[in-house]
This record gives sequence, structure tokens and C-alpha cells, in this order.
Amino acid sequence: MNTLLQAPCDREPGRGAKASAARHPRWTIAATMMASSLSFIDGSVTNVALPAIGQDLAADAGSLPWVINAYLLPLSALLLIGGAAGDHFGRKRMLITGIVLFAAASIGCALAPNLDVLLAFRGLQGVGAAILLPNSLGILGSSFEGEARGRAVGTWAAAGAIASAIGPPLGGWLVETVGWPAIFYLNIPVAAAAVLIAVLFVDESVEDGRKLDWRGAALATAALGLLTWGLTLWSSTHSATPASLIGVGAGALLFLAFLWTEKRLGEKAMMPLSLFASRPFIGLTVLTFLLYGALGGLLVLLPYLLIVGGDYSPIEAGLALLPFSLVLGVASRLTGRLTERIGPRWPLTTGPIVTGLGFALFALTDPAASYWTSVLPAVAVISGGMALAVAPLTTTVLASVDEQHTGTASGFNSAVARTGGLIATALAGAVLSMTGAGLIDAFHAAAIVAAVFAVAAGLAAFFTLESRKPD
Repeated sequence: MNTLLQAPCDREPGRGAKASAARHPRWTIAATMMASSLSFIDGSVTNVALPAIGQDLAADAGSLPWVINAYLLPLSALLLIGGAAGDHFGRKRMLITGIVLFAAASIGCALAPNLDVLLAFRGLQGVGAAILLPNSLGILGSSFEGEARGRAVGTWAAAGAIASAIGPPLGGWLVETVGWPAIFYLNIPVAAAAVLIAVLFVDESVEDGRKLDWRGAALATAALGLLTWGLTLWSSTHSATPASLIGVGAGALLFLAFLWTEKRLGEKAMMPLSLFASRPFIGLTVLTFLLYGALGGLLVLLPYLLIVGGDYSPIEAGLALLPFSLVLGVASRLTGRLTERIGPRWPLTTGPIVTGLGFALFALTDPAASYWTSVLPAVAVISGGMALAVAPLTTTVLASVDEQHTGTASGFNSAVARTGGLIATALAGAVLSMTGAGLIDAFHAAAIVAAVFAVAAGLAAFFTLESRKPD
């Protein structure tokens, strides 16, 4: 994802399979941690590198959002099919495949002579991430059980948070001292170590009899691609051109075709429509889309504003975001305990609303003013609000559907989070196309829109969740 934190649910580990004790538990955790950190680091460092990439490769406002979205598009659309492929062909095999593809695409990104080549390899990175992310969790689920599984997943999640936290300042330092291609070369040693450990120490696990919903995956990818292209074109030109309207319209039609296909496939679909028989699941889906869309858009725009509008260096822009991950990492555990006592309704209502207040504070941001008075207050409030929401969201999504659908529900929720960021980044072209005072005014307007979305996310939780403890 292009934000500083992982999506709320990256598919429930080991869906439908009985867990068995791993022969090398520590090495198994290490392999999955390293694999998933590739996606988490890459998603956070690219935001800081956007101005440098745009300047070096002569990317205009209409093209620059695609540096993010070329990665998010296949990741959003193929996440569910990537997990199902691991169930079908073997999770270890698909994990290694995803890592190798991601690493090869990273080399292609670093060597890209122009923007078109960069975007093509960013897309391949997204495919690799869509394969490795769900299978890293799937391996943990099939290798551990009981409390050991909980500790393993907790370690995995903590590694993701750390990777996301160090990504922006590390990426900023690399951009400033070596150049933006270095952020992609950074993936190679991590990928090599993950593959070596996986080959030597990770056990294979397979679920027989699962068929892959290739038609649904193709329709979802095409629909998201056309919709994203149309919105990016509209936002960068500030007008609804025939081409942008055709893109949005065609994307909407393909999305309807996707829903029709999923309905026909029933429980064999990558997204069974029976999930939406649960009112809480519908509310959580709306919450996830709005909240992560707002967050994803602002975290793309903030480093760009600070670098272009406030003359921050890339490393300073990266460090500006560091409090977000630090507060989130510390407070999330406390929020999890609170949710166990009072249930998820109030944390999931209050958290997004507090986050919305933080977004509203960004409407007062002056990038030329002091960071401590102009940027940090908004970052701190957003951090506190997200800390209230992130921990209970995962468990509440899983509790909102019956047991046989927990894996699909968690994977779908993760895809929705990334799709929210995808669409928000497509619309970010309206801000990225501005300069000078116009850039600041456009950022302020985007902050207000993000605040409205976040508050609406909190209201979705309030009206769809019950005031009781989760079962």
C-alpha cells in the first residue's frame, strides 16, 4: 500500500487448512517478515521520491500519480487471487515466485530510462506483491496454531510497522544522497535473503480442490484500470473530457460485469456476494474504503507539498512522517485491549472522526512555516485517530462473517483498503498539477475532502455495528 501502514487485513492465515508445527519456526517467521517488508518499504519510500522521479523522467501531473497507482492497481485487484493461487499451487512456491518477480521488477524500475518503462515494472512489482503478501500470512497460518500462531502473526505485523516507519526517512536519504533508483535496489538483498531462507527452511502447504477465479480477477483488474485512468485524466486536466468519461464509464460497466460473474460463481467466486448479507461487514467495507482512501491520498500529497512547496529535502519530508508510525505502533496495542473491554463500535467510530479532525488541521498547514507548529499537530492527531481504528478493524472484520468466509473477508478488506488509496491517488493529480500558492490551496481543499471522508467512515461504523463486545 502507498501509506505508512499495512492494510487492515491481508487475508486470514491458513484459511481452511489445519495448521501443523513448523520444523524451523524462527526461520519461517524470518522469511515471511522479509518478504512482506518488501511491499511495506516500497509502498512508503516511493511517496518521498515522487518529486525526484517526476523531475528526472519529465513526468507531468497526469502521469505522476501512476508511479503509485501502477503498483497499487494489480496489488488491489489480484490480492485475493494471489492467496487462492497459494492454496492451489503451494504457499511456499507462490511466496518464492512473488519475491523473485518483485525483485526482478525492482531492478527494472531502477534501470528504467523513461516513465513508460518505470510504470511497466511498477505494475510487475504490484503483481509480485499481490502474490507474496497473502502467502506470507498463509504460511504462518499453516505453520503455527493456537497462541503460537497469534505470536507469529503479531511479530509479522510488527515487522511491517517497523518497515513502514523506516521507509520514508531511509528513502529520503537515498534519494538525496544516491538518487531515486537506489530505493528500488534496496529491495534486492532483502529479497535474496528471503528466498534463500524460504528454500532452505519453510515447509510447503497446499489445499487441494480449489479452483481459481481467473475471470473475476481479469474483470476486476480491467475495471480498476479503466476507472483509475479516467479519474487520473480528469483530475490532472481539471475537466471531464470525453476520454475521461469513457474511461470511468467503461470501468463502471466492467465492475458490474465483475459483480455478475461473482454472483454466478457463488461460493467459488474470489469475492462471494454472500459476504454482504452481513450488515456489519458492509459498514466495515465502507469504513475501510473511505478511511484508507483519505489517508492514502494525503500521505501521497504531504511529502510532495513539503518538498515542492516548502523546500524540504527528501529526508526531511520522510522524517516528517515518522511520528505517524511511531504513535501507531505504540498505541495500537493499548487500543486492542480497550476494544476487548468495550467492543469495537466506539473505537471504530471515534478513531476515524479523530482522524478527520487531524485532516482538517492540514487545511491550516503552511509548508514554509515551522514543522512543529504547522505539520506535526495534524500528523499527531491523525496518528492517534488511526491507532484507535486499526487494531479493532482487523478483528471486527473477521467477526462480522461466518467462519468459512473469514479468509475471503480479510483478503477483500485488504483489497478495499488499497483500492481506496488507488482511487485517492488517481484524484491527487488535481493537486500535483498545481504550483506555488495554487498548490497550497489545492492541498488545503484535499485535506477538507479527506476530513469529510474520515468522519463519514466513523459514522458508517456507528450505524452498522452493535454496542457489545465481540464474540
